[in-house]
Amino acid sequence: MDFKLSDEQELLRGGLSKFLATRYDLEKSRSAAKTGKGWQPDIWRAFADELGILGATLPEEHGGIGGGPVEMMLIAEALGHALVIEPYVDTAVVAAGLLRRAGATDLLDGVVAGDSIVTLAATEPTSGEYWQDVSTTAERDGDQWVLHGTKIVSAGTPLASHVLVTARTSGRRCDADGISLLAVDLGAAAPGIELHHYRTIDDRRASDILLDGLRLPAAALLGEQGGAWPSLSQARDQGAAAICAEAVGCMRKVLADTVEYCKQRQQFGQPIGSFQVLQHRMVDMYMEVEQAAAAVHLAILNLEADDASRARAVSAAKATVGRAAQFVGQQAVQLHGGMGMTEELAIGHYFKRLTALQFEFGSTDHHITRYAQLTAG
Repeated sequence: MDFKLSDEQELLRGGLSKFLATRYDLEKSRSAAKTGKGWQPDIWRAFADELGILGATLPEEHGGIGGGPVEMMLIAEALGHALVIEPYVDTAVVAAGLLRRAGATDLLDGVVAGDSIVTLAATEPTSGEYWQDVSTTAERDGDQWVLHGTKIVSAGTPLASHVLVTARTSGRRCDADGISLLAVDLGAAAPGIELHHYRTIDDRRASDILLDGLRLPAAALLGEQGGAWPSLSQARDQGAAAICAEAVGCMRKVLADTVEYCKQRQQFGQPIGSFQVLQHRMVDMYMEVEQAAAAVHLAILNLEADDASRARAVSAAKATVGRAAQFVGQQAVQLHGGMGMTEELAIGHYFKRLTALQFEFGSTDHHITRYAQLTAG
């Protein structure tokens, strides 16, 4: 598989990695996550104004740089390596893709400029991992939409200015047809919506949303009424591919830190890294990381292919990365001993993120099942 980067892509990766190494402090970000706003607004502003990564995968007419899946992969991997908590995937990948395909120019321009943070609310208490299982309803009442339903674990929504809500405007509960997408301005106080914010185990922010007669203007509908599923399906695969790349970045950092620790930790008068059994473990970790990276490359190369090819490649990557994230994270913690789970050591924070990543945009088991279904016959 030929995956040589262009000069522009090398510059993007190098510039972002340098920025994160010099200006993104892990201790400061954890403090913001636990006791502050949950993120660092000045970092987000720098992403937009100094680096331009919020629009890196969007066309130039929207203020982007016209990149594609490879640029998305490079950015996500670098952010994973630095354990960035700002909602890049939720906003600049998933929501931005939905907005672009729906023709929501004004809101999309706000995302690229860093003025708007947009997230997606697609999961429900009874839907499990299936976004097409939508019980939330949107009914037309004159020139307004009236929404009823509940959304759960909407990632990044406590930080958002807008949230995109999936709602059924026709059809039965699990039909792919009949699902619509509506934009809710969280800055405009309106009766009929309750948001319950919380911090997740990996120091991110998420929300549960109760919609009880929320009224939205007719213009809140994005795209064709009842025809949102194809775009949602694509957005989910794009989000899955992006967090797979993020996981590779996390695992590369975890592996490097573990190797360095084993060179320094002394036992029986010598570094524990000199023990062959531990060397074998670290080699196994390296092999898992490289297999995961190769699977991500295949998924990235198929993101713009036909639906079936895209879905197969993404599910293969998500299943491979899920297995690798579990193995690499657990081995790193064990090789660090009790220190591996402390708040003071970075490895514990990376382990939590690698654990959470296994369940975002579909669990490992879900994607194994989907891959089997897509390849059967």
